Amino acid sequence: MAGPPALRSAVAPQAWGFAIAFGTAAAVCFVVGWGALAWTLAGLTAFNFAFFRNPGRTAPPGEHGILAPGDGKVVEVRDLDEPDPFVGRAKRIAIFLSVFDVHINHVPVSGKVRAIARKGTRFKAAFDADASALNVQSRMEIEANDGVRVAVVQITGLIARRIVCYAQEGDTLERGDPYGLICYGSRMELIVPSNATLRVNRGDRVRSGETVVAEVEA
Repeated sequence: MAGPPALRSAVAPQAWGFAIAFGTAAAVCFVVGWGALAWTLAGLTAFNFAFFRNPGRTAPPGEHGILAPGDGKVVEVRDLDEPDPFVGRAKRIAIFLSVFDVHINHVPVSGKVRAIARKGTRFKAAFDADASALNVQSRMEIEANDGVRVAVVQITGLIARRIVCYAQEGDTLERGDPYGLICYGSRMELIVPSNATLRVNRGDRVRSGETVVAEVEA
């Protein structure tokens, strides 16, 4: 599995802190005879590992195919009213990730990271359109090897409060590689050039690092 060392195992490292806490509490409850609570905590331990699972993904061939950066349901596909400061005239694809989806995020195109910026102060529900403008988020701008520019945005949700991005400005990333995650329910947005041919519609489900959501040539 490629990508940063932290994301080369079957479970993201963020799983372990919660797992140790829940697991230890479950063990104590079993010892003192609090069976119902013990099984509840054991279940939370298992769910925690499931949430932070990091299944291997294989990007389909074709460098012009822009990949979904997150698993989940497409909740928005639209032209932007104003030009994006990095991409120019653009379209936006928004994906809602429920707590049951894989939360590892993948690189949509091969290229160089030109900028990473954080903004926002709110934690509105991730499926809410206002989350795009108000929620805490991390935006990564990538210039692809063929010169095409895209931006991918990790956005927190009502429950999600932590964004992890291992990429740094100046890094060269490979299409389909894992690069970060959002802890507990979230939204991801992909900004692509306006001349891109979209391959998904609102309501479609996509797989991070595997589903081609748009195609564009320089």
